[in-house]
Amino acid sequence: MIRIRRAAERGHTQIGWLDSRHSFSFGRYYDPAHMGFRSLRVINDDRVRPGAGFGRHPHQDMEIISWVLAGELAHEDSTGSRAVLKAGHVQRMSAGTGITHSEYNGSATEPVHFLQIWIEPNKAGIAPRFEDLAIGQEETAGKRRLIASPDGRDASPVIQQDAFIYVSALEAGQAVELPLDRGRYGWVQVGTGEVELNGQRLHAGDGAAVSEEIRLTVHGIAKSDILLFDLA
Repeated sequence: MIRIRRAAERGHTQIGWLDSRHSFSFGRYYDPAHMGFRSLRVINDDRVRPGAGFGRHPHQDMEIISWVLAGELAHEDSTGSRAVLKAGHVQRMSAGTGITHSEYNGSATEPVHFLQIWIEPNKAGIAPRFEDLAIGQEETAGKRRLIASPDGRDASPVIQQDAFIYVSALEAGQAVELPLDRGRYGWVQVGTGEVELNGQRLHAGDGAAVSEEIRLTVHGIAKSDILLFDLA
């Protein structure tokens, strides 16, 4: 079964420097019908104006993954970590016992577009951790690249949850597949472009909750960037 969450139906926050779309309830946007999916709690589709961003703020007991689609995202946190993520790069931050961080557009002239994902951990109180993953285009072009897992397989950042997260970049006519074991769930999020998921058309910003399916097949209709989740 596939249930589609259309881009236009998402929550919306517009505060001048930030244009954010929320697949699930977040901040002042509350929808009891969309509180998350399995351990997936947040998908925020953020666009930040040049030179602006989120000042220092705290998190605790959450696995937070940022995926940059365009521009540059500058990060600092209370562990002393600093990084600038460019388009295609991924960052994993395990908030654990507590962490404060800031996220700013790293450019003074160009906007940044990124997705921020929150996964609820299966264990609280771990030590905060931070990791960047620079992904080359050859790793995602027409294929799946694992960007988070519970066991670190395929050089992926480790998260404290039975969840596997992949990114893929598809040209028109290309396809990727994701098999799902019995009792597993999937989520597909289209960052850019247009795809077909098991025969159903999805556009940029659309998401799809998947249950009772043994295989997901995503065909590129136009040049696209997608997230694929395999969830307990």
